[in-house]
Amino acid sequence: MNLAPYGVFALLTNAMAELGLDLIWSLLGYMTVLVGALAFHFFVTMMIVLKLFSGLSIKTSLVKIREVQIFAFSTASSNATIPITLRTVTKRMGVDNSVASFTIPFGATINMDGGAILQGTATIFIANIYGVDLSITEYLTVILMSVLASIGTAGVPGVGLIMLAMVFTQVGLPIEGIGLILGVDRILDMLRTAVNVSVDVAVTAIVAKSEGKMDLAIYNDPNAGSKDILDGHIDENSERDFSEVFSDGIVGSEYDDIKRH
Repeated sequence: MNLAPYGVFALLTNAMAELGLDLIWSLLGYMTVLVGALAFHFFVTMMIVLKLFSGLSIKTSLVKIREVQIFAFSTASSNATIPITLRTVTKRMGVDNSVASFTIPFGATINMDGGAILQGTATIFIANIYGVDLSITEYLTVILMSVLASIGTAGVPGVGLIMLAMVFTQVGLPIEGIGLILGVDRILDMLRTAVNVSVDVAVTAIVAKSEGKMDLAIYNDPNAGSKDILDGHIDENSERDFSEVFSDGIVGSEYDDIKRH
């Protein structure tokens, strides 16, 4: 892992020596297309699906899943976000735990929409960079492999690039092409994860609504579940009780350390 940044630098240097500085503009174009595709998929495609199949308010859903999106963006891991996602759909959106406890972990494993978008976008980008013309059959192969990769990808940071190597092999693209996008993939991985978990929440809401397992009073309450968020604040009464219990025999910096924790 310590040597990985040097390896990426070497790959980028070699690619620029062969392909020229125009590679930078092509890379920016790749990032723009991928971000645009992710945004379109969530804000347009999934919101239309959510409205059609559940009738729930799009605005309310977007407001209530912000915490999940922020946590997923910061960790780039669908699996690490599972506790936050579960709390959001049950406490904030009123989904029954019998539904959420199945759909959320299941979706974090097989519902990687952002990963599938990466596979297709990155494959076409690398093919264009290396001047490889893909046939209709190879495009269909990319679509199939992207779907399979999105199902079998683990919910951990950076794993999409590992699955991308499998796609490249199937269509005859050089594996070292992954090095071209490796340097910018972290921020894109964070965005993909935010889309992945957001889609999991939307699908969970659709399933719960169709099965009659959603409390609409909680869903329509903008403050529902907001008090479950630990903001680190301790009120004066709790502070006083805390000091009475723990102050005996604990003085100075030790007491200050306990209060901070």
